[in-house]
Amino acid sequence: MADATDAANAVHGANAVKGADGTNGADERLAAMADVSSLETDRLLLGRTSTAERVADVLRDRVAEGFFPPGTRLSEDSIKGALGISRNTLREAFRLLTRERLLVHELNRGVFVRVVTVEDLGDIYRVRELVEGAAVRSLGEPPYGAEADEAIRAIEAAVVAGEEAAQGRAWQNLATANIRFHQGIVALAGSPRMNDLMRGVLAELRLVFHVMADPRRFHAPYLTRNRQIVEALQAGHGAAAESLLADYLADSRSQLSGAYAQQMADG
Repeated sequence: MADATDAANAVHGANAVKGADGTNGADERLAAMADVSSLETDRLLLGRTSTAERVADVLRDRVAEGFFPPGTRLSEDSIKGALGISRNTLREAFRLLTRERLLVHELNRGVFVRVVTVEDLGDIYRVRELVEGAAVRSLGEPPYGAEADEAIRAIEAAVVAGEEAAQGRAWQNLATANIRFHQGIVALAGSPRMNDLMRGVLAELRLVFHVMADPRRFHAPYLTRNRQIVEALQAGHGAAAESLLADYLADSRSQLSGAYAQQMADG
C-alpha cells in the first residue's frame, strides 16, 4: 500500500486534476486513494498472459463500478502488486485508459481517475445521440436478422433487470442495468467498433454518476421509457423506437447536465 507521502500527494494531485478541468473542487472523499486489496481477485481475469489490454479491461470495469471514484490517485505499486503484473504493463494500461479519457496523468503527481467537466458531459450526450440514434435507424424494416434479434433480447433482459432492481431498491444495480440497456441499443447496429466506442463513452458517463449522490433520481424515472422503447423494437416499430429514444436522451441530458453543473459549482 502507498505510504503517507503517497497519500498526501494523492490529495494534492486530485485537487490539481479538478483545477485543470475547470471545476471548483469536489467532495473530500474524491481525493483519497482506494484500498486495492480486492483487486487480487481480478488476477484470474488476466489469465497467464497479463497484457496491457486485459489490465485496462479490469481497471475500466473498476472505474465504471465506482471502485476508483473520480479524483482518486491510482498507486502503481499497490495496483501492480494486487494484480501481479509488471510496472511497464500497468503503465501501458494507464496510457490506454488515458486515451479513453477515463484517467489523467499529472506530471510529478501521478495518475488519477478523471473528473468530468460540464462541457465534457455535453459532448458525451452529443456522441450518444448520434451513435444510439444511428444504431436504431440501421435496423430498417423487419425482419431484422439474428444479430439484431439477439441485441433486442439483451435490451429486454436489461429492462427486466432494471425493473427488478427498482423493486428491490438496489439503485446501483439499476444504474448498471440502465448502462446495459444502452449498450444493447448500440449493439443493434452489429458493429464491433461502435460497441467499443460506446463502452468507453458509457464508462466516462458513469464517472459523472459516481459524483452525484442519488442514483435513483437519475435512473428510476426512465424505467418506463426503457420498457416503451424495447416494446417498440419488439413490435418492429423502429421509427417509433428512434423517436422515443431521441426524446429520452434529450430529457436525460437536460436533467443530468443541470444537476451536475450545480454539484460541481457547490463543490
